[in-house]
Amino acid sequence: MRRDDRDEPFDDLFREIERMMNDMMAGGDVGFESRTDTDAGFGADTHVDVHDTEEEVRVIADLPGVEKGNIELECDGKTLTISARSDHREYDERVSLPRRVNEHTASATYNNGVLEVVFEPAEQSSDISLE
Repeated sequence: MRRDDRDEPFDDLFREIERMMNDMMAGGDVGFESRTDTDAGFGADTHVDVHDTEEEVRVIADLPGVEKGNIELECDGKTLTISARSDHREYDERVSLPRRVNEHTASATYNNGVLEVVFEPAEQSSDISLE
């Protein structure tokens, strides 16, 4: 963001806006050129939703431009890790699940750039009596 001397009455305002824009852009100059870094992630192209119902926990992620064979999923019962790559980008996302799930019952589908992973809730742990 560049300004000329005519903006002096608004210097503080413009300086603060410029500082916030630079913070959002990781300290780089604010510009309008496109980024093509391979490790930049999918950014605004990717959206992840988590739906929790009584019967299941469903995770839906948009992964545009990714081939099915370039997606890896891992779950430890509390967190789903989605790793994906395309010719130009890499994506790693750790999704905290709203409750513990049985990762052994997971089913996943991928169609037209949309990944859907469905889990059954884990059995509730039993109370432990202290003697």
